[in-house]
Amino acid sequence: MRTPRILMCPPDFYGIEYEINPWMSRSRGSTPERAHQQWRNLHDALVKLGVKIELMQPQKGLPDLVFTANAGLMFGRRFFSSRFRHEVRARETPFFDAWFADHEFTVEHLPEGMYFEGAGDALFCGRTLFAGYRIRSDAAGHQHLGKTFKRMVLPLELVDPRFYHLDTCFCPLAPDEAIYFPPAFDAYGRKVIESHIPRLLEVEEPEAVRFACNAVVVGKTVILNTGSDRLAAGLKKWGYQCVFVELDEFIKAGGSAKCLTLRLDGEEAAIWN
Repeated sequence: MRTPRILMCPPDFYGIEYEINPWMSRSRGSTPERAHQQWRNLHDALVKLGVKIELMQPQKGLPDLVFTANAGLMFGRRFFSSRFRHEVRARETPFFDAWFADHEFTVEHLPEGMYFEGAGDALFCGRTLFAGYRIRSDAAGHQHLGKTFKRMVLPLELVDPRFYHLDTCFCPLAPDEAIYFPPAFDAYGRKVIESHIPRLLEVEEPEAVRFACNAVVVGKTVILNTGSDRLAAGLKKWGYQCVFVELDEFIKAGGSAKCLTLRLDGEEAAIWN
């Protein structure tokens, strides 16, 4: 079994400095000390599972740099850089591109006019790329990636603004298993998921809004935000172990465990491969 490698960025400058999704409120803000401790707890939980953590340098004025999942999509040694819809996040791209170039990855960009927000909206389940679109990413961008990878791409329309990225409402576990929150998708998207993934575990809304789907999978262990007990019980029946990490400070910005991590060995190179 290969050693999983994950990119994270310490939350030194994390905060709610703007509002670009329904979770963000500048008036509520965040608590830096709690954010640092929660991020450290996630970091340490991953290390205990044998994950090798690489770190980005935090940058003042880029509070969401901490959400490394949105940097781009890894495929082998190729890094497909995101083209963010919001300018406040587009400022992150030069720093992510520089990090990957410095670490000897090939940095590639999608054609102009195609919005694409990395592993937040593009998740492999087996060899198939499931791709969220409408709110942040474009279906055309994902189709471009599919042609580049020579892999099947299944676009999924996201219809609930609370679940603005695919990784907030869908999480592959294995080539034939995933967890998801059905109301986040239109009827066609639900049919696509149900027809291509044999085993699906539905998340109920009280846990979906705690970002239960925004989980990190390491082999047969799933790291979840606290408050996901029903999902954890279902996962246990499927043979998974769950580790809970409180990440409420990051939900304030619309993110949780998965958002805070990027698989450097590739989203397609999950432990089961």
